[in-house]
Amino acid sequence: MAKRILVVEDNDLNRKLFCDVLRSQGYAVEPCADGLDALDKARQFVPNLVIMDIQLPDVSGLDLIEAAKKDPVLRTIPVLAVTAYAGKGDEERIREAGAEGYLAKPVSIGPFMQAVRALL
Repeated sequence: MAKRILVVEDNDLNRKLFCDVLRSQGYAVEPCADGLDALDKARQFVPNLVIMDIQLPDVSGLDLIEAAKKDPVLRTIPVLAVTAYAGKGDEERIREAGAEGYLAKPVSIGPFMQAVRALL
């Protein structure tokens, strides 16, 4: 059975790219454009991995990661955080929120797939 990955990304091009690449590698993928729907989608889809954009409208990806890690259903699901705003201390803050992986945008396909496989 294919591993399941939830992709939380508000940018249409990035979301499509992540989903297309993951599907081409045999993963079952559920896209999520709205961070406000992310935790509900995760509970329904029950992914093996969540790819989480940090800069989302209406809600911070950091807040979503922290909420997921407090949720009894979601807490064991690894999170790969991706962000365009990779400044000093960002990775540390994101990992403290509970993300097991971190990538700065723009994301190259090789390192992206390497990070995904490492967390699965």
